[in-house]
Amino acid sequence: MRAVGDRIEQLVGELRSGLDPVTWRRVEEALSLVTDLYGAGLAVIVREAGSSVVTRLLDDELVASLLVVHGLHPHDLAARVQKALHDVRPYLGSHGGDVEILELDEETGTLRLGLLGSCDGCPSSTATLKYSVERAIQEAAPEIVNLVVEGAADPAPVPETSIQLTAKPVAV
Repeated sequence: MRAVGDRIEQLVGELRSGLDPVTWRRVEEALSLVTDLYGAGLAVIVREAGSSVVTRLLDDELVASLLVVHGLHPHDLAARVQKALHDVRPYLGSHGGDVEILELDEETGTLRLGLLGSCDGCPSSTATLKYSVERAIQEAAPEIVNLVVEGAADPAPVPETSIQLTAKPVAV
């Protein structure tokens, strides 16, 4: 499904750049209306399914991200970020590292993380964090569009790294 989402983003980008502004606004309105229609249908399903079914459906990445896009996910952003980091901690721990939330700014979609420990045997603590944490955050919290990673508590601190994530268009 990731490939489908990527293709949709590519097509929308091509349309945006290839159409005059009036036609683009019509296309954008049509996409928004279709999204709203599907969101309303999804809201009915979530309401009728009950919390136990919704909880099981959250294990599916596609369903969980659709619930986020439509504002129907039962967990707030902070809880989803915490769960994503909890899920990735065993991997980081196997390399002697850990991560902590330093700041979460929901308005700007910025998450500041601190890398703790050392990743013995890894070529780079930052690379390990970027690969595992970025993916976990993208899946659990697509509204995070700026992930800032601050240094490690090991003898050779990792310089601050900024990872720009692509925002998932809500109106598409």
